[in-house]
Amino acid sequence: MNRLAGESSPYLLQHAANPVDWYPWGEEAFTEAKRRDLPILLSIGYSSCHWCHVMAHESFEDPATAEMMNEHFVNVKVDREERPDIDAVYMDATQAMTGQGGWPMTVFMTPQGEPFHCGTYYPDERRGQLPSFRELLDAVIEAWQDKRADLIEQATALTQALERASVFAPGDQLPGQEVLAGAYRDLRAQHDPEWGGFGGAPKFPQAMHLEFLLRAHHHNRAENTLEVITRTLDAMASGGIYDQLGGGFSRYSVDRHWLVPHFEKMLYDNALLTRVYLHAWQVTGEQRFKQIVDETIGYVIGDLRHPQGGFCSSEDADSEGVEGRFYTWAKSEIEGILGSDAAAAIEWYGVTDEGNFEGTNILHRPVRGDLLRPPEIDEARRRLLQARDRRPRPGLDDKVLTEWNALMLASLAEAAAATGNDAWLDEAVAGAELLLAELRRRDGRWLRSWQPGSADALPQVGQPAFAADYAALLDAFTRLYEATGRVRWLDEATAVANAMLDLFWDDSTGGLFTTGVDAEPLITRPKDILDNALPSANANAALALLRLAALTGETGWRTRAEAVLAVVAVPLESHPTAFAHMLGAVDLLVSGPTEIVVAGDRPDLVNTVRARYLPNAVLAWGERFDSPLWDSREDGYAFVCRDFACRQPVGTREELAAQLEAG
Repeated sequence: MNRLAGESSPYLLQHAANPVDWYPWGEEAFTEAKRRDLPILLSIGYSSCHWCHVMAHESFEDPATAEMMNEHFVNVKVDREERPDIDAVYMDATQAMTGQGGWPMTVFMTPQGEPFHCGTYYPDERRGQLPSFRELLDAVIEAWQDKRADLIEQATALTQALERASVFAPGDQLPGQEVLAGAYRDLRAQHDPEWGGFGGAPKFPQAMHLEFLLRAHHHNRAENTLEVITRTLDAMASGGIYDQLGGGFSRYSVDRHWLVPHFEKMLYDNALLTRVYLHAWQVTGEQRFKQIVDETIGYVIGDLRHPQGGFCSSEDADSEGVEGRFYTWAKSEIEGILGSDAAAAIEWYGVTDEGNFEGTNILHRPVRGDLLRPPEIDEARRRLLQARDRRPRPGLDDKVLTEWNALMLASLAEAAAATGNDAWLDEAVAGAELLLAELRRRDGRWLRSWQPGSADALPQVGQPAFAADYAALLDAFTRLYEATGRVRWLDEATAVANAMLDLFWDDSTGGLFTTGVDAEPLITRPKDILDNALPSANANAALALLRLAALTGETGWRTRAEAVLAVVAVPLESHPTAFAHMLGAVDLLVSGPTEIVVAGDRPDLVNTVRARYLPNAVLAWGERFDSPLWDSREDGYAFVCRDFACRQPVGTREELAAQLEAG
C-alpha cells in the first residue's frame, strides 16, 4: 500500500495498492520534490472514469513503469471531484498546451507546481503519433536532466499566461437581449435536425442548452423552437444513453444517435436532466417526459441514495473488468429470462442476434419517442431488471459532494412541487438535513465532500467547499423554501449567500473566485465562468442571487448578480453558448422577475402556480417573512407582481391562471 491508503476518496483508494509511490496533494509532496530535486508527475481523474481505469491497469499497476516513476518523479494523485480547483488550474494548462483536455489528466511540473508538459491518456504501447507512457517518461527524465532551464522557462511562461487569462475586466454594459438572440441563433445552427442535440459525435446531453431553449420558447412560443427541444429529448430517452430498464442517464454518447453511451452515470447529469424533462412536461403535457422524470428520480433514489440521506456521486462504467457489461444483453439471455414473452420485448428494445455493441445489445427504443410502454413490456422490463440486479454492479463512488447534492435537491424540490409528489419532497428535505449535519462545520464553513461515518459527529476537518458548492446550495435552499413554504430554508439560503460573498467575491473586478480567502494558494486563483458539464459557480450564483433578491426585496443581491454578469459580458457576447446557464440569469435580468404571493391556506392557488413552467417567477407562500412581497397581503388571495406593480388580488384558480398566462 502507498500513501493513498489513508485517504477517503474512492478514486484515490482505487490506486492505494499501486506499486507507484503516490502522494495525495499536499505540502509533503512538494517538500519531497524540492528535497530530491525532482519534477512532480500529477495525475488527475475520477473514480467512474473508464480511461482512468485503463491507464491505471496498463501503467500504474505495472512494476517496471512504477519503478521509473518512483525513481525520477514525485507522483501525486488528485480526485478532480474533490478538488475542482486543482483540476481547473491544470486543465487550463493542458488545454493551453495541447488544444484539448480530458481525463485522466497527466501533468509534469516543477517542485513549485508550475506545469511544463501536459496531456491526458497515454497507452502502454505507442499508437501512431501518440507515444507510450514509458516513452514519455524517458523524454521528460532526459529533458529534466539535460534541458532543465528550458523546461523552467516554459513553465514560467505558461504560468504567467494562465494568470493573465484568469483576469476578467468588467464590460461597459450588462449583457442584454442581443446576447440572448445570438445564443438562440447559434444553438439553432448547431442543432442536429435528424437526431437532436448539438453538433456531432461524441454527443453530450447539454441540459443547460435545452433549458435556455425552453426559456426562448416561453417567450417566442414558436413551434420550431419546441421541436428542437422535443426532438432532442425523445432521441436521448429512446437511445442507449438512457437506461431503459433502471432509469437514469449515462455521461454521454459516443455516436450521434445516442445509442452507445460512455456507461458511467453521474449524479449531476441526472439532476440537470431531471429538470429539463420536468420542464418539457410542464410545457407540453406529454406524459412520456413525465415518465422519464419518474424513472430518473427513481434511479437516483434507488441506486445513488446514501443510507443517511443525500446522494452518492456516481456509478462506474465498468463491471467485471468490462465497460458496459452490467447494461448489455445477448439475445439468448433475454429469451432465457422471458421465454415465450421474449418476442415483444426483443422488438420493443431493438435486440438482434448480432447486437449493436461488441456482439451484445444495448437496449434502446428504435421507434423514437414511443416511450409509454404497454403492460406486457412493463412486465418484461420488470423481469429483465430483476435479472440484471443479480449481476455484479458497477463500482459506486459513495462520496457525498455538496455541489452535486445541491443540484439534485433543487431538482427534487422543483419536481415534487410540480407533481405533488410528497415522497420526493421528503427526500429533498432529508438530503438537505444530511448536508447541514455532515458538511457544515460548527464554525459555519461548508465542506466540499463527506464520506460515510458516524451519523452524529459533525466534521471539523476536510476540504473547504468552493464557490460552486455555495452557489448550488443557495439555489437549492431557495427552491426548498418555494417547495415547502418554510422560512427556515430561506434563512439558510440567505446565510449561504452572505458567506459566499464574504469568502469568494473579487473586490477588484467582481464575480466569484473558485477558492475562498481561506484556501491554500495555487499557481493561479481561478474564476469559474464557463458552463460545461456543470453550471459554473458564477452562473449559478447570478441566477440564484437574482431570485433571492426577488423573494426578499434585498436589492444588494441583485447588485452582486449584475456585477457577475458585467464580468462575463465580453466573452458572453462572443461565445454565448459557452455560458448556457448564465444566459438564464441574463434572461431573468432582461425580462424581470414575476413575484407571486399566495397568502393563507390556499393549496389550490399554490398548485396553480406550480403546474406551469414559469422560469422567471418566484413563489412566496406558507410562512410569512420580512419582505415587501408580504406587505398588506390578505389571506385567501394570490398576488402577481411585475415591474414594481401588483395586479388585482385573485381568489380563484381560473383568475390566477389567466394572470399567469398574460405574463
